[in-house]
Amino acid sequence: MVGEIMQETIYLTHILFLLAAAVLTVPIFQRLGLGSVLGYLTAGVIIGPWGIGLINQVEEIRHIAEFGVVFLLFIIGIELNFTRLMAMRRMVLGLGLSQFMITGSILAGVALFFNIPMDTAFIIGFGLALSSTAFGLQTLTEKNEMESLTGRTSFSILLLQDLAVVPLLTLVSFLAHDNATTWFSFLQGAFAIIAVILAGRFIVPPALRLVAASQNAEVFIAAAILVVLGTAWLLEAVGLSMALGAFLAGLILADSHYRHQIVADIQPFRGLLLGLFFMSVGMSVDFGILLDEPLLIAGLVGALLIIKIIVILGVCKIARINNGVSVRVSMLLSQSGEFGFVLFGLAVVLGLMDMELFKMLTLIIAMSMILAPFMNLFGESIEKRLRKNGKPTSSDGVITKLDAEYFIILVGFGRVGRRVAKILDAGSVSYLALDSNPDLVTKGEKDGFSVIYGDAGRYDVLNAMGAARAGAIVITIDEANITEQLVHLIRARYPKIPIYVRGHDQEHCEKLYKAGATIPVSETLEASLKLAGAALSVSGVSDETVSDLLDDFREVYYEGLSGN
Repeated sequence: MVGEIMQETIYLTHILFLLAAAVLTVPIFQRLGLGSVLGYLTAGVIIGPWGIGLINQVEEIRHIAEFGVVFLLFIIGIELNFTRLMAMRRMVLGLGLSQFMITGSILAGVALFFNIPMDTAFIIGFGLALSSTAFGLQTLTEKNEMESLTGRTSFSILLLQDLAVVPLLTLVSFLAHDNATTWFSFLQGAFAIIAVILAGRFIVPPALRLVAASQNAEVFIAAAILVVLGTAWLLEAVGLSMALGAFLAGLILADSHYRHQIVADIQPFRGLLLGLFFMSVGMSVDFGILLDEPLLIAGLVGALLIIKIIVILGVCKIARINNGVSVRVSMLLSQSGEFGFVLFGLAVVLGLMDMELFKMLTLIIAMSMILAPFMNLFGESIEKRLRKNGKPTSSDGVITKLDAEYFIILVGFGRVGRRVAKILDAGSVSYLALDSNPDLVTKGEKDGFSVIYGDAGRYDVLNAMGAARAGAIVITIDEANITEQLVHLIRARYPKIPIYVRGHDQEHCEKLYKAGATIPVSETLEASLKLAGAALSVSGVSDETVSDLLDDFREVYYEGLSGN
């Protein structure tokens, strides 16, 4: 009993150390422009065995932290819808595939040069070819560059690499078994994948619809986590990886109208656990190897960075991407990434790699990730200098066109929301509607409307919808208190976006205007103007005079709201 209490106290102490290290370290690194990933790595080094030694039981923490990678792959899968993939197919299959195959082959050749067996060399080469999705996307997001040419080029390369993780993990599992076992494992895995796909098609959607109908946010979050972890557990049980299971779970929900709400619910867990994963990496780095073989490690890390930079520069040049962006992308993605840890860890468990080699590779990846923020800053400075003298290429025009894609966010899909959507469709204006009533969402989707399930009162849901890029937000909800709260929330987060909102009477519209609405549309005003116009027309007043009178009254009304 006493031993159990002491063990629980140790776990609680470790959690406190981890949280304190992250809270103290990560904001400093973000303030310095070095990114949160390096902050987490440094925090792990500080409290780990090679730092001040507050935590020595690294393996127990890593087992929990690996769920961060699981949730990351789930997010990648759920955001990978067919439309998006087809829109980027040239860059993904051209840039991404060529970079990955060339880099992986060269690095595998380097491993063979050191007399490493063929299977292991293959795993090493293509494992090190994977850049850090967490670092790359987080850096671009923090700098608001996801929609730039640099962002789209980087994302295309990272997306292909993320897609390659799944077959790589599967291949490592197969390489570890003999032919008979391999075929049995293959059939087991195939049946499990088919079961997941069928469940995703026929069981998960109605189950989520039932949970959503309860209007209980906590239960919906629990259901989303159950889908992710349940699929991950199933595939691990048949000898595949949890990461593959999570990716499949994401794919089967990619076209669901619950997608944005699920992403918003999972993101906090992903972020926290991924941060813990990077801290566990920092704690597990064996700096003894660096002290014993400093020149060898420095040479290998340098060779890794140079090879990846040269290959990315080459494929970007072939794709006619301008020099500044090419340099920036090559520097941003020059490191190896988090999936290398997962891949090499699986290889150790399956007996394809010894622990000594694993520790060296872990150190190489960690060192490359520690250098990544500095490489990115160097790439930024070169890009800025080249941009001053460079000329835009044809690829710039493609990205500009993509950036200019226009759409409206429509909040609420009751009778008014439906009518607005129909009119937008008639005017060929793209929109994405949102409602927290699953029945309205299901009916709207069946009728061909672009509508999803979600809570508009949450920033993460709006972000997942792409609110920062929207042309305007139209709120059609009829609950007065809710609309006022929504306007406050949206205006605080997106100060420049136009907000058009449905109001009841003058008092309500005045509150909406003060909350930040661009135009609050009064139901009572528009109804009274319509009735007055009909009465004037039947009384013989000309259509032109009726129109002028109504416009005058409408103008006076809305000027009164703004205090003019």
